[in-house]
Amino acid sequence: MIYLNIGSNLSSLNGGRKYNIEKAIDYLKELKFNLIKISSFYETPSYPNKSDPKFINLCVKLQTNLKPIDFLKKIKTIETKLGRSRTKKNEPRTCDIDIIDYNGEIIKNKNLIIPHPRLHLRNFVIYPLREIEPNWIHPIFNKKIDNFFLKLDKNSHNEITRLGKSDILLI
Repeated sequence: MIYLNIGSNLSSLNGGRKYNIEKAIDYLKELKFNLIKISSFYETPSYPNKSDPKFINLCVKLQTNLKPIDFLKKIKTIETKLGRSRTKKNEPRTCDIDIIDYNGEIIKNKNLIIPHPRLHLRNFVIYPLREIEPNWIHPIFNKKIDNFFLKLDKNSHNEITRLGKSDILLI
């Protein structure tokens, strides 16, 4: 299975943060990826600059026959369609799609690192991933998602807000 974390902390020309995420999922559907599960929306302060607008994130579980690098290219195209520009690291963005896990593969090259190298430290990845895949096991650390959930500090638990289930249809 493939797990994506999709986030937004800026409105686009066509809508707000939730709209951007919903539109990203529409694009995934148009590309005929087999969407299996979608988590609730979660809101967190922006990282690392908490004075930037808050992020909304969710996790998507899907399948594809594409190779990881080809899948990455499709995702980057979706980000661009939604108005993402890349001028500096961690700047506010209309759409951010991260590959969290790709069929349990471990990939590390100049273009792609899977699993996402900091997923186990980020509440905005752990909460939605745990919601849709409570038995998920990290391919490198060989630990269940609950292990990372329990290691989050009190602030990480307090600063995340579940905004409710998404209304997005899988088909």
